[in-house]
Amino acid sequence: MWNGGPAARLCDVADPLATVTELLAPVFAGLAGDEADPVVRPSDRADAQVNGALPLAKELGTNPRELAEQVVDSGVLQAVCSEVEIAGPGFVNLTFSSEFLAAELGKVAVDDRLGLVEAGTAKTVVVDYSAPNVAKEMHVGHLRSTVIGDALVRMLEFLGHRVIRENHIGDWGRPFGMLIEHLLDLGEDVAAEGIGQGDLDGFYKQANEKFRDSEEFQQRARERVVLLQSGDDDTLALWQRLVDMSNAYFNTVYRKLGVLLDDGDLAAESRYQPMMPETLARLEASGLMERSDGAMVVFPPGFTNRDNDPLPLIIQASTGGFNYATSDLTCVIDRVERLGADLMLYVIGAPQAQHLQMVFKVASMAGWLQPPAEAVHVAFGNVLGDDRKMLRSRSGEAVKLVDLLDEAVDRAAAAIAEKNPDLDGEARAEVARIVGIGAVKYADLSTDRIKDYVFDWNRMLSFDGNTAPYLQYAHARICSIFRRAEVDRTDLRRAEIVVGEPQERQLAQRLLAFPTALDDTMATYSPHKLCTYLFDLAQDFTSFYEHCPVVKAAEPVRSSRLELCDLTARTLDRGLGLLGIDAPQAM
Repeated sequence: MWNGGPAARLCDVADPLATVTELLAPVFAGLAGDEADPVVRPSDRADAQVNGALPLAKELGTNPRELAEQVVDSGVLQAVCSEVEIAGPGFVNLTFSSEFLAAELGKVAVDDRLGLVEAGTAKTVVVDYSAPNVAKEMHVGHLRSTVIGDALVRMLEFLGHRVIRENHIGDWGRPFGMLIEHLLDLGEDVAAEGIGQGDLDGFYKQANEKFRDSEEFQQRARERVVLLQSGDDDTLALWQRLVDMSNAYFNTVYRKLGVLLDDGDLAAESRYQPMMPETLARLEASGLMERSDGAMVVFPPGFTNRDNDPLPLIIQASTGGFNYATSDLTCVIDRVERLGADLMLYVIGAPQAQHLQMVFKVASMAGWLQPPAEAVHVAFGNVLGDDRKMLRSRSGEAVKLVDLLDEAVDRAAAAIAEKNPDLDGEARAEVARIVGIGAVKYADLSTDRIKDYVFDWNRMLSFDGNTAPYLQYAHARICSIFRRAEVDRTDLRRAEIVVGEPQERQLAQRLLAFPTALDDTMATYSPHKLCTYLFDLAQDFTSFYEHCPVVKAAEPVRSSRLELCDLTARTLDRGLGLLGIDAPQAM
């Protein structure tokens, strides 16, 4: 998993909790004679609480309160705390000094990266995500892979890693015989018009129906597969035409969704076809492969079927054909040996967990996937309808992703018109696009990726709760403060910050916790953790704004609070941007 290091190492500023942990770690190590966790947590009785004395005292067989006194007497917290108090059996309550909070915020204010520095050691990271199939519609099932992968790519790039996006589209196999023949039957121009209008489902279904109903078509399709696999020039040209039409359509969906993928990121199955015989030869040479029921397989240890018999990873079918395992092993070899990948993230649905575990195990056994190179399955659950079954259209079909996005924008337009009827048509359309697409993406990303979630239009487009519109509106509302105050935000960034009121203190601590939130997100490749942080930040700002006058405050408090507003807006903008979501300045 991610080993980018603690958040304090990612930034030039101090997250108060991370700072205390770093200061106390050697103190606890000295008491324990070994590493010991100070266990620093937020507290409703103070700014933070150190809880590590209790488990350490139990381990050492000593009095926890006396141990806590030794921690306090070390004096290491004097630079960051105005008050340190021992409570109960050995808890240590901390109140951060206003000077410490203000000084750290001052560092953030003048930094375009909000205190975050690039990773000390840049990695080469391959991210495998999206992966639609040629001549098949992108449906709601592709949403999760695409937006989760895109968010992780953005975060990794922001942290300074060399990121290689790989869209492993399905563009090879037996179905292409019937698809090419159907293309010829329709005529290339007719097929191109239909596919360009988003009728990939119709094209595929028509081909499938003809294959089912016509023996003559079946024979043509089988012969075409042979020609394709043998490299016939005319057949390859037809296949390429089909691939190009599909990719052009996929790109329209990606642009609408606002993700980074483009043609340069294609890593199609067909690319790896010529490499598969070499993969087979290398496995044979390793002695790992054996014949089972006519197929060539590897039995990775630790995998069994329902009868507790060893479970094989099939490398070559009894018919002589290769399959997904062969392709995936070839990908590992290519990504490690040619691309020099240190880390490979596979943003693929949870049902593929066992398959990927077996692929990674065999690749490791063969010596292709060895530390420090690492492969991680970034699994995710399903998108469900109100009936808690896979989301379907009213006709029972899988929901087209492009239709879902169009509906999101239409619904957002209606909500924006009601909330701000003064926005002109062009501005309203742009805001509707930003809010609608952002709502769909955030609803997905704010859910723990391993869990299923219910697709709910009303919830995701609400301006209340943990939603993109709530965060986007919070950002826009802050921008309106500066318009009303007639203040240039860039002029504020060297203003002296004063942290006095409880709501100012809470907001200050939340702003300084941004590096930790990003680090926690990357520790498990879980974008929902960053979403939770941004929601908490927006709530803290609301409390601050309700209790602390900004524009009407006297100087120097006015400039200080405007600076806190600016920092909040910049953090919301940066955080949403890392999720692939825009933050409008007016809504």
